[in-house]
Parts: sequence; structure tokens; C-alpha cells
Amino acid sequence: MSLFQANDINAGVEEYQKTPRAKLIDVREEDEYAAGHIPASINIPLSKIESAQGEITDLDTPLFVYCRSGNRSGQAVAWLKQAGYRKVQNIGGIANYSGKTE
Repeated sequence: MSLFQANDINAGVEEYQKTPRAKLIDVREEDEYAAGHIPASINIPLSKIESAQGEITDLDTPLFVYCRSGNRSGQAVAWLKQAGYRKVQNIGGIANYSGKTE
């Protein structure tokens, strides 16, 4: 994937659904999450990303991270990798998601 190519959130969600034990993380703020999110996603706002360590203790858990545009999820992925998570992927922004939300 090229540096300038946007992550395809639809392909990312599909991969998440096929990955055993995977977690889908929405790093938008609580109000954004409440306004509409991908079903089964966990809301861990970027501003509170450290709390992921309390919620997801297995560092080998596959994590698929998204936000509105892909920017905050990129920052969250960098933090999670630095914290020791080994299978972390930025799948982009919900703004480009074509599936159903709740």
C-alpha cells in the first residue's frame, strides 16, 4: 500500500470480520461514536487510547482501527504499536464506509 493511498475501510472491515479474535476499534470521541458507528466496534477515543491496555490485554489480538478520516486512527495505531501490540492496522475513516452503521 502506498503512503499516499487512502486505506479502504470497506476492505478493512471485511478483513476484520474474517479474522478470529479480532477487535474493531473506533478512536473517535464518544459523541461521534454515538452518532453512528460500525456494528461490533469498541469506542476507545484517541484522547484516551492508553485505556486500550486495560481492555485488550493480549498483545497478539488483531486490532483494526478506524476514525472519521483515517488521521486519528493512524496516530492511534502508532501508539498501540509502541505499546507493544503486534497486529494493528489502520483501516481508515468511516466517512468512506459504505456498510451499515448503528
